[in-house]
Amino acid sequence: MTGQLRRTYRRLRLGTRLALGLGVLSLVVFAVVGTALTTYMRDYLEAQLGDQLQLVQVLQSKDAQVHGVVQRQPYYGWYTAVYDVSGDSAVLRRPADVPADTRALTALAETMAHSDTDLRRTARIDGKGTYRLQACEVEPGVVLVSAAPMADVQATVRQLITVQVVAFALALLALVVFGRAMLRRGLKPLSDMAHTAHGIASHNLTGSAARLPLRDDGRSGGPEVEELRTAFNTMLEHIDGSLAVRAEAEQRLRRFVADASHELRTPLMSVRGYADLFQYAAANAPEERDRHLARLRAEAARMGLLLDDLLLLARLDAAEVETPLRMEDADLVELVCQAADAFRAGHPDRPLTVTTGPDAVPLRLDPLRIRQVLDNLLTNAAVHTPAGTEVSVEVSVSSGTAWVGVADSGPGIPAADRERVFDRFYRVDKARSRDRGGSGLGLAVARSLVRAHGGTVALTGEPGATVFTLGIPLGRTHSAPSASLRTPVCRPGEG
Repeated sequence: MTGQLRRTYRRLRLGTRLALGLGVLSLVVFAVVGTALTTYMRDYLEAQLGDQLQLVQVLQSKDAQVHGVVQRQPYYGWYTAVYDVSGDSAVLRRPADVPADTRALTALAETMAHSDTDLRRTARIDGKGTYRLQACEVEPGVVLVSAAPMADVQATVRQLITVQVVAFALALLALVVFGRAMLRRGLKPLSDMAHTAHGIASHNLTGSAARLPLRDDGRSGGPEVEELRTAFNTMLEHIDGSLAVRAEAEQRLRRFVADASHELRTPLMSVRGYADLFQYAAANAPEERDRHLARLRAEAARMGLLLDDLLLLARLDAAEVETPLRMEDADLVELVCQAADAFRAGHPDRPLTVTTGPDAVPLRLDPLRIRQVLDNLLTNAAVHTPAGTEVSVEVSVSSGTAWVGVADSGPGIPAADRERVFDRFYRVDKARSRDRGGSGLGLAVARSLVRAHGGTVALTGEPGATVFTLGIPLGRTHSAPSASLRTPVCRPGEG
């Protein structure tokens, strides 16, 4: 039975449970207050009756001294008896106004024979009810016993209890009913949040970019509910952000898979086509065989480069597990000069200017990977600009960071494409041939390699100019660079 009540109580709503708890607490308070009030009223009425009995007995004692018995009765229903006491016996004097059952009066008179002070006692008289008895000594050997009925006191106490029960019951009922309504109103913000949470639970979180349009925007409930509402909405904002990141990541992944498949399919189809041509042309035309083999090797090399870039990006993405960098002390100025010499050799039709502030910038980095970044930025400037376009490289140090800026005076990159130039397989000119425009992984690889070094790479510039800025933290300060780091392989300002 107790377990069933406990389970039923646990299934009740919070507002009902709070209202019941408030009702039980109020009932306890009412019981304590009612008991204290009833006890106080009973003691007060009994004290009043005792004082009245004391005053009446003083007058009756004088009457008994004069006449031997009490001739006048003060109130209806009161009793007075005069006893002659000797030893342990008490004899009632006649005439006397006493009830038929005088045992309680006689017993008190016998007890008074051995007492020096007045005695009081509450006793029940058969056929009459409960009486308050008081005995006093009139003269030696004579005892006066007076009895006052307590029916009025008991009736008043019973009436007081009845009034209290009715009043407390009505107050308790009103408290539970109105308290439940007030609690329901006070807990309405929590119900609204629960409704919002149910709406979110029924919302499809797998596809839509709109994600969670639901919010709890109530304006009541007090500071505690407001804190909960703020935390709830903050959680929803966090979920929104996480879902947005996930949706964007999924879109980028699908785009990446599609682009990678497209990029790999083109050389594979070329390999298959040249293989078929080789099968038919090799026996009769040896010169065709050499040409097709050269094309097969070129397409295989192209696929190899593409797969190497993809593998490098994958390893950089998993840098917390396995880092592809081999860190050592190197001079950034020397790496820039080496990249500049390679650029001049490969693109003699584009004048290059190199400006280095310090003689040497010693850093802790992977020289091969930073050189790859510089080559990618310079190659990007050559591929996407017409012949004769001026290209410049500038090395500087400020705010604890080594900066390398690669700029060209070409047509520039449209503002709509600047945010995506570092995305994988993204090309500004969608119609550009792959032989000229590349696979779209160069800048993505450059950004990933720079980030792996703890640096940044950003695109700035306006129409008619493009500037890629590479920044690498200096890290620990070297006391003095070695001799090899002080010997650049190019001259600042050389064109």
